[in-house]
Amino acid sequence: MNRPPARAAVPGGRQSTRDTLTYVFAVTRTPPPSEALTATAGHDAGGPLRLVAAGPLWLVAQDVPAAAFDASALGERLNRPKELERCARAHHRGVGAAARSGPVVPLPMATLYLGDLNAVRAVSGREAELCALLDRLGGRTEWAVKVHAAEVAAPGASGAGAAGPTPAGGRDYLSRVSARRRTRSEAHERAVAGAHEVDRELRRYAVAATRHRPQSEQLTGRNTPQLLNAAYLVDDAERAGFAGALARLTAVGTRPGIDITASGPWIPYSFARLDQEWDVTADPRGAAAEHEGRA
Repeated sequence: MNRPPARAAVPGGRQSTRDTLTYVFAVTRTPPPSEALTATAGHDAGGPLRLVAAGPLWLVAQDVPAAAFDASALGERLNRPKELERCARAHHRGVGAAARSGPVVPLPMATLYLGDLNAVRAVSGREAELCALLDRLGGRTEWAVKVHAAEVAAPGASGAGAAGPTPAGGRDYLSRVSARRRTRSEAHERAVAGAHEVDRELRRYAVAATRHRPQSEQLTGRNTPQLLNAAYLVDDAERAGFAGALARLTAVGTRPGIDITASGPWIPYSFARLDQEWDVTADPRGAAAEHEGRA
């Protein structure tokens, strides 16, 4: 593995020109090998990914054209779905390259500075917080889990009398409509309870968890509501236990009324904010041992 470049005599390295800005992807204490950076495609029209020294920390950065990344140009680009996706993918590639050698704190997309010195000053001002966060994220990954209500055929959707009341059967029709509404309400309540059970079980194997706002049906492309949109921070030593819990929860027939999807392991984006209070769960090792003792 190539060693990182020697630290600059003046902290932060060079200052960008008027034509470029310093785009910072992530902060780390374990700089990735130079070949991992040079082999990673950053933002279009930008320079190669590089390291900037900031005390005990390193920034993974890229020089990007100011004309395409100043406030007005970037705001216009990010309002176009294809451009937003292109920028998000480039940002994720940069964060992934930074994580090649150890834990990272991913910075928000479009974290820009007038030059390296400005970036270093901003990071150095929160050095203690960043180091503490890197300690907490080390040896841990994020898993994303989403729970939707299962798609079911509406009762009474076909058959005689389904289209509406007949002159002699208006009371029966209203009774059927009321029964369908009651059935749907009860099914939704069971699905919500099932989503809570999934969340409780997975928290037993995680050191922290967070719930994101449920996504709309327009975003998910599904006809049923999203009941849980959660992320779990899992110790690498507990990954097998977490994966086993997921397998049990998603086994066919074990959770009627809900659909569970999961993905991971990921870089822990959901737990890398400096101002974030973690929703800490029980010790995963103790919880797993307790679970196995009752099984």
